[in-house]
Amino acid sequence: MLKVENITKYYGENLAVDHLSFTVKSGEIFGLLGSNGAGKTTTFRIIMGLLDSNSGTVTLDGKKIDYSVTDHIGFVTEERSLLTKMTVEEQVIYYGRLKGLKEEEIRKRLDEWLEKFQIKDYKKRKIKELSKGNQQKIQFIAAVINEPKLLILDEPFTGLDPINVGQLKDAIYELQKKGCSIIFSSHQMEHIEQFCEKLLILVKGRPVLEGYLKDIKEEYQKKNIMIRGDIDPQELQAIPGVLGVHKKANEYEVKIESNKVVEKVFKKISHKNITKFVVEEPSLNEIFIAKVGESYDE
Repeated sequence: MLKVENITKYYGENLAVDHLSFTVKSGEIFGLLGSNGAGKTTTFRIIMGLLDSNSGTVTLDGKKIDYSVTDHIGFVTEERSLLTKMTVEEQVIYYGRLKGLKEEEIRKRLDEWLEKFQIKDYKKRKIKELSKGNQQKIQFIAAVINEPKLLILDEPFTGLDPINVGQLKDAIYELQKKGCSIIFSSHQMEHIEQFCEKLLILVKGRPVLEGYLKDIKEEYQKKNIMIRGDIDPQELQAIPGVLGVHKKANEYEVKIESNKVVEKVFKKISHKNITKFVVEEPSLNEIFIAKVGESYDE
């Protein structure tokens, strides 16, 4: 289990992380979100022991992060961090040896991963000869070749097509089943919703929202009603508590301030030809925009 307790980090007079605390249990996928400059990268660097915090502690399975512990951490960065003139095999062996693994074990694990990702023929090819998607797969393999207890994923799907995204998702779930603690960061909120049960949103280095995703959605009052049928948008817009009516393909999205408005909307259209009337929880993207916006307005 990863435990981050009350960490604070200054760069000169600039406060980057402000008394941040959270835990990630074994086998849990935790979402760490924030706009650019929110403090995510600094937090990652502190967790990996690359930066010292000004105060607070970080432990993995009860041990303070040092070089003996970082051998059990994997990190997939948003930017490619591969040595492009090396072959796939050379690259992964290099990273594996840095993590204290024996070459024989690295080769065995590499062959297993190449088979899973259906790229076993690329083993002797140079990194620069691979597509961006396959380079990302190699970066992932290099990050998990040590079978980490903690894996940090920073925008892991950037630039990937749906097939490669699917393969990487399967690999992440496999690591989760083995008990790996995973921190997932992405600006693509649909991926956070798919993966993470628990999340935290950072603004200016401090948490503005945290908890289980299902609880966050339930507590967020604003809802959406999806309606398909013969309706008058202006008529719905005039209902007190309706925040907006938007056309989406062959249906309308009606944004409402709370569940109390649902009955008013239903009564207004109940006599019309309606083929769909569904009340939906707000998307994480809507909640993120609202919470980040509120914090910047303070």
